[in-house]
Amino acid sequence: MKQMDQSFLANEKIGVLMRRYALPCIISLLVGALYNIVDQIFIANAEYLGSFGNAANTVVFPLTVIALAVAVMIGDGCCAFVSLCLGKDDSRMAGGSIGMSIVMAAASSAVLCGVYIAFGNQIIEIFGGTVNPETFSLSREYFFYISLGIPLYMFGQAMNPVIRADGSPGFAMLSTLSGALINIILDPLFIFAFRWGMMGAAVATVAGQAVTAALALWYLFHTKTVKLKKSDFRLNKKIICKTLSLGLCSFLSQVSLVAAMAAINNMIRKYGAMDFIFGQAQYAQIPMAVVGIVMKVFQIVISVVIGMAAGCIPIVGYNMGAGKYGRVKRLFTLLLVCEAAVGLLALLAVELMPKQLIAIFGSANESVYYTEFAVKAFRVYLCMIIFACVNKAVFIFLQAMGRAAASAALSMIREIVFGVGFALLLPMFFGLDGVLYSMPVSDILTFIISSFLILNTYMGLNSKRKCGSQPLSRASSVS
Repeated sequence: MKQMDQSFLANEKIGVLMRRYALPCIISLLVGALYNIVDQIFIANAEYLGSFGNAANTVVFPLTVIALAVAVMIGDGCCAFVSLCLGKDDSRMAGGSIGMSIVMAAASSAVLCGVYIAFGNQIIEIFGGTVNPETFSLSREYFFYISLGIPLYMFGQAMNPVIRADGSPGFAMLSTLSGALINIILDPLFIFAFRWGMMGAAVATVAGQAVTAALALWYLFHTKTVKLKKSDFRLNKKIICKTLSLGLCSFLSQVSLVAAMAAINNMIRKYGAMDFIFGQAQYAQIPMAVVGIVMKVFQIVISVVIGMAAGCIPIVGYNMGAGKYGRVKRLFTLLLVCEAAVGLLALLAVELMPKQLIAIFGSANESVYYTEFAVKAFRVYLCMIIFACVNKAVFIFLQAMGRAAASAALSMIREIVFGVGFALLLPMFFGLDGVLYSMPVSDILTFIISSFLILNTYMGLNSKRKCGSQPLSRASSVS
């Protein structure tokens, strides 16, 4: 069967390509984010769960991010590698990368599922689930059923970027959207009608993930650009290493976020207990529930940001492979402007409408302390969200260019050195407020470093363009 020609990636207008590829990716990520967010909205508005259920959701959330981290490392790495290979007209290597990605997604998800089920209680304790007995009990219930769906979740998330790289961003969006709609339909039925509590929220989520995974599996038998063969599933260490190295930034970006969330949750538990209000047993879960909600709102914004940048990966990879450096530079400029604009809109929302945002998550059923802390959390924690948006764009664009080391280093500095470091340090001086200050301080310092990398990227692209640099040969495509 004739393979689809992707030469239009080197000729079509940059703005047109960005809309075509970024919009479906944004919608896919937004819908993916809705899985956990929708659960939390319905949980928060169920009087028999309330802030205890919210806190439990916050505890389990980073554990789903670990699964996502592994999945996107495989999927985004494959997406970048396939795009680079297609730019060099090397469909053989592209097919091998997809085959190895399928195998890696299946194997890693089975292992993670087993670990989660075997060590669930210990893992929940590490992520702050022992703030009070009610939160711990609900966390265990939610986590067990979520763990059962980990293989479905990881397969669907890993294949989503692969489907985009194959030239079907619309189908990638559709598969994720279908799963999310199932979750939205089943959540109120299981939580309110059947009163299944946290189990109901988890089962609704897993049902949606099963639909997404099934659609992804169907697509693999109907690919357009790269036709899979049995030989593509044979072990190829070079392809595996190249795929994982290109996806390392995505992995570190997600898994380092988990480390930051673990630090934040534990600092909330520790310094919340010292607070005059939240040290009381009936209010102990409020800070964790509120910060979890703020993180979910941030996740919505960052899904748009990552979607725009990740949607550009096939465009960047193809043009880098084809030696079209001027187009890569123009795309980088357009992306930075768009990301800053998203950050500005988000900043206006969190600063001007914090009460309206927290109301979505059931604040009417909570004490006045819940709303007061939520308003402060939104306005402080996300006050530098513009910088956060630009930083994420830089991480991903460098990855798409094949600069995996620089991308991974910047991501690690942001999430581990700054994110974890300040989350542990600032509460020592500012108590519970120090947890909120850790986010803007980290984003400011990361933006300073990002600014140097942005300038370096522009200079590098200008230099290659002036020197008339040619794309790498096929022989070097997996070196």
